[in-house]
Amino acid sequence: MADYKNLKKIVDSYIEKAPGVSDYCNRCLKTERWGKSVVLMIIDASFDSIGLNYFQTVVPKVEEFKKRFIENGKIKTVEDLAKTEIEELRDVWKSKRSWMVAKEIASYLAVIKREKKLDDRQAFIYWAKKSKLEQWENDPIGKINGVGINTFQYLRMMAGIDTVMPDKIVKRVIGKMFEQAGINMPQKDYDFIKQVESIAQRTGYKATELCWMTWLIQSEAGLIRIKKYADILPKI
Repeated sequence: MADYKNLKKIVDSYIEKAPGVSDYCNRCLKTERWGKSVVLMIIDASFDSIGLNYFQTVVPKVEEFKKRFIENGKIKTVEDLAKTEIEELRDVWKSKRSWMVAKEIASYLAVIKREKKLDDRQAFIYWAKKSKLEQWENDPIGKINGVGINTFQYLRMMAGIDTVMPDKIVKRVIGKMFEQAGINMPQKDYDFIKQVESIAQRTGYKATELCWMTWLIQSEAGLIRIKKYADILPKI
């Protein structure tokens, strides 16, 4: 039987391991990551989609892209990203699949910009507000080859939707919380996401906070990530 009375204490004990997580999540939900650059948020999600170490591989490469293309003004908007040749982009990141994902996301947001007369950030937020988890596979971005449910959910979070990614780390950590509270672990991604969103509401947290917490309490070289990458986190 689910022990919801004890659930709050269990969730608190995990959140306490990741001090400052609410600040990072608030910036995420305000669409302010990567200096409010939607291009960099798209690049981040596209690189992350192939499952490499986020802090050791993805973040340094996003920063390299920023120096190579953003800071010199070559790529400023989603339209710029959409029209840049993949071979030029592969100087930074070799995966053609990642660039195809990034360019198609950028192309779709460019359409929203043009039709709704919005800027990058407004278009990204507009898409997220219209997106629906239960219809993610039919969403214009969800249908892009290479965009799985994790990438879809990650993009929604960065565009202001308080939700969670059903990736293996999130499931493992939150699965332990469920077990401690006597809550059955949902088998389907959709059910897992809705369960976490419900538990977040019950315990006074954002679903995004629970999601980020699971990543940031992981250990690398004897330190949990929130401490190991304390200098990096405020920048991204």
